[in-house]
Amino acid sequence: MKTMLLTSLFALSLFFGYAQNTRRDSLKHELAISKPDTHRVMVLVQLINSYKFDIPDSAFFYGQKAVALARQMKFPKGEAQALFFLAGTYSALGNSSNGLELDFKSLQIANKNNLIKEKADALMHIGNHYAKSQNFPKALIYLHQALNLSDSNTAVSSKFLTLNSIVFVFLEMNKLDSAEYYSKLTAGDLKQHKQGWMRAEYLRTVWKLYYKKGETQQALDFLGQSLIDDSTSSLSSRPNYEIAKIYQQISLMDSAIYYGQKSLDIAQRSTSYSNIITASKLLAQLYESKDAQKAIQYNKIAIAAQDSLNNFAKTNAFKNITEFDEKERQYEIDTAKTVFKNQTRQYALLAGICVFVLIAFILFRNNRHKQKAYALLQNQKQETEKAYEQLKATQSQLIQSEKMASLGELTAGIAHEIQNPLNFVNNFSEVSADLVEEMKEELLMGNNQQAISISNDLKENLVKITHHGRRADAIVKGMLQHSQTSPGYKELTDINALADEYLRLSYHGLRAKDKNFNADFKTDFDDTIGKIAVVKQDIGRVLLNIYNNAFYAASMPSERGFKDPFRTHQPTVWVTTSKLPPSGGGGAVISVRDNGPGIPSAILDKIFQPFFTTKPTGQGTGLGLSLSYDIVKAHGGGVSVESKEGEGTTFIIQLPKL
Repeated sequence: MKTMLLTSLFALSLFFGYAQNTRRDSLKHELAISKPDTHRVMVLVQLINSYKFDIPDSAFFYGQKAVALARQMKFPKGEAQALFFLAGTYSALGNSSNGLELDFKSLQIANKNNLIKEKADALMHIGNHYAKSQNFPKALIYLHQALNLSDSNTAVSSKFLTLNSIVFVFLEMNKLDSAEYYSKLTAGDLKQHKQGWMRAEYLRTVWKLYYKKGETQQALDFLGQSLIDDSTSSLSSRPNYEIAKIYQQISLMDSAIYYGQKSLDIAQRSTSYSNIITASKLLAQLYESKDAQKAIQYNKIAIAAQDSLNNFAKTNAFKNITEFDEKERQYEIDTAKTVFKNQTRQYALLAGICVFVLIAFILFRNNRHKQKAYALLQNQKQETEKAYEQLKATQSQLIQSEKMASLGELTAGIAHEIQNPLNFVNNFSEVSADLVEEMKEELLMGNNQQAISISNDLKENLVKITHHGRRADAIVKGMLQHSQTSPGYKELTDINALADEYLRLSYHGLRAKDKNFNADFKTDFDDTIGKIAVVKQDIGRVLLNIYNNAFYAASMPSERGFKDPFRTHQPTVWVTTSKLPPSGGGGAVISVRDNGPGIPSAILDKIFQPFFTTKPTGQGTGLGLSLSYDIVKAHGGGVSVESKEGEGTTFIIQLPKL
């Protein structure tokens, strides 16, 4: 009987292997004669599916072409299916991370284009990924979503595979009643579609139910039947392995060795390294007490397979995979650039529309005022004409002002700066929408605890959305104040003259703003410094910012407190320059010291951080020192600070000669 079974399995192996090659040859012929259209995309998709388990390199080769052509043809169904089968290829290689990423991409395309079957397939794959990583509750969420879609879909295999995956999850969770319930639903769906591979897939899953219930013989029967229905697939290596393990546990070693060897043979034919490792390790255990030489031989096979698996990524076999990954990354970069450009255009268009509406409103209002004034004040024609001319002049100034403001906003790069927090807001909003749907489903299913957990996640997302929204608002306000740009080229500059010029500019500017401002400054410049190549406007901005901070600190002692409260305080700022020694580059050092209350040591390390300020709300953006630090760093220099509470603060700027 065993000989007849072996003969049958060998014959089926030859037949299905021949059928597989014939199928591939037919698809390649169809590909050769097809035009670059949607039909060609679907032929490439079928080739990915044909090669994904045994020749992944070819699967990625055809997958790369399928994805590129689908995107070129704007054919979302083909792109979603290609990414779905490529995700399966990654999973077959044991790379669940990349597989899950492609499944989510496929799901995103299916959602965007309302592709029900592709959405159900992607959800099922995602559920399987979570099941393999032992995250069973999350796996069931995605699998039930896939099942709901499959119920309203006419796809032959979607519902069956989803039900089978749910059975697998409940078996892994040891919930045998639930597993049995869904196994009956799977069997019912199987009767409607009498396909051998589907029956084999069902048997490869449901045997464990009977094994866990203690019905070992029934489990063996189901595993044996799965081999008859599908004996040549690389997937049949695992059932043979499971049969061997069962026989090992009931001490039927000859049968265990027989099926273990079958599992190894199939794994070696399909180059499934993971199955080769498990099968050869099992055979080594079985021969350990029986034939030490064979045990060593099988251990060597396991070690060789492990080495091959580890080195697989280093060989040319991964050339197409690497090319695909690189093209996907480049596609994502290009897509992000396109989105950014489109958003920039949208912002520009929106700004233009706002300006146009504002101008139109002003014109409309002015026109009404003019007509009313003309009707009521006809006897004052001269004054009316004069007022009208003034209104026209105001209108021209407003138009020019709005144009310059719009141009300044765009060129300052505000859209770029707020892109990151906006991305957070968009991403957390999308995730929150999904969480709401998940919470509804959990509530409908009666899983109140899970719903509460999801609601907590939703609350956290809303907190993050609020945080990043406020962050975007702060960035816009800060960037509007710092949108001035410099020519960007260096020129030989007298550092002493520059330091003195901006010191006086700061002093007189503060006096102009505050009539009560009362401070003094003293300078000590080193005449041997000479000229240094700097971007004059940028370094001037750095000095102006530090001078303003120094005068502010020196002139506000009453709010901070000093070590000696009885001393007479005269707010003073000292500015000194000195030449760096040749060992230090021969540049210049600019020191700015104030006699203010100093900076507390607890916050001294934070003062160069963006948006950090010790000034009251509305009096500082927190960007000044951060921008100053970046400017000096760009010159190859550095900024440091020394401070003692109650005695004052010193900022030291070092600028290299070149």
